[in-house]
Amino acid sequence: MTHIIISKALAWCAVINIGLLLWWFLFFILAHDWTYRFHSKWFKLSIEEFDRIHYKCMALFKVSIFVFNLVPYFALRIVG
Repeated sequence: MTHIIISKALAWCAVINIGLLLWWFLFFILAHDWTYRFHSKWFKLSIEEFDRIHYKCMALFKVSIFVFNLVPYFALRIVG
């Protein structure tokens, strides 16, 4: 595999992951009450705990996108 193929794959991974993060955020904002009611059937969570969990997971996912997709992509672009 050449660095060009790998950088293209990393770019598409970043685009897909950012799209998933954006979808998650929009769904969380626009369907918050429905999502909370849906999950509260299985887990005993307060609204504050529910929001905190989603906020932390979205932050972790965003950092993971930077570390595993964008940083290697830009490193390959600089080297190549």
